[in-house]
Amino acid sequence: MTVTGTVINVHHHGATVRLDDGSLAAVPAAELAAHRPTYVASHARRTPLEFVLDRRARHPSVSLPASSVEPAATPPPAAPRLVDPAFERRMAEYLKATVEWAPADRPEPAERHFIRKKRRAAFFEARNPST
Repeated sequence: MTVTGTVINVHHHGATVRLDDGSLAAVPAAELAAHRPTYVASHARRTPLEFVLDRRARHPSVSLPASSVEPAATPPPAAPRLVDPAFERRMAEYLKATVEWAPADRPEPAERHFIRKKRRAAFFEARNPST
């Protein structure tokens, strides 16, 4: 059965549609994942869509008919570059320069931080006996 409705909510587990008769229907997560751009655009513009209604389950659910599904307008973005040689070189130079900042007669800064955290944890464990 084909009905018209407006997408009123899009979330991680699917979407919610208000049908023209005022009732609510759910969009399953798999359907939303397959056609997310269409649902998000309809929700943003509050434009009604045509749906195929399924009332066989406990709660009504809807899906887009195969004829109304639009192909993706833009290709997915390229994967981000995870390595930038210029940035890595500058970071290495900075880290080499900071080695001189740490006093030679004391532990490394990371070790000092760990020691402080360990002492503080011991203090709180002593204050709060386990039950």
